[in-house]
Amino acid sequence: MTDPRPNYPLRENAADQLRAASGRQLAEITEEAARAGELSMADFQVSADTLRAQAEVARQSGYARLAENLTRAAELTAVPNVEVLHMYNFLRPGRATHTELLALASTLESQYHAPECARLVREAAEVYQARGLVRK
Repeated sequence: MTDPRPNYPLRENAADQLRAASGRQLAEITEEAARAGELSMADFQVSADTLRAQAEVARQSGYARLAENLTRAAELTAVPNVEVLHMYNFLRPGRATHTELLALASTLESQYHAPECARLVREAAEVYQARGLVRK
């Protein structure tokens, strides 16, 4: 019987199937390419597909929470870094109202197509509300 799980580590076993954020195949990101000056910063950034593949490995290996985190990370690759920092600050206790947190969740879902991140922010909004951690 063949093991249906992706071979881990993916860098060693699926480098020809995965791409960096730049679109370059992981197999092409080598020390030689770096020495030759052929790589850009985007070649060193993880892609959503690679994070989803990592999430699948985690899920199939019984690490559901890790898989959820990697899935949310994959969703966040579509969000500009400036916006991620804004969201981070909003999620700190006392920094946003309940309504603002719900609006953030809606933005994640509608603008960035990040339903798992939106779900987590909605959950946080309810917990913050119940614990008195929202801005008044």
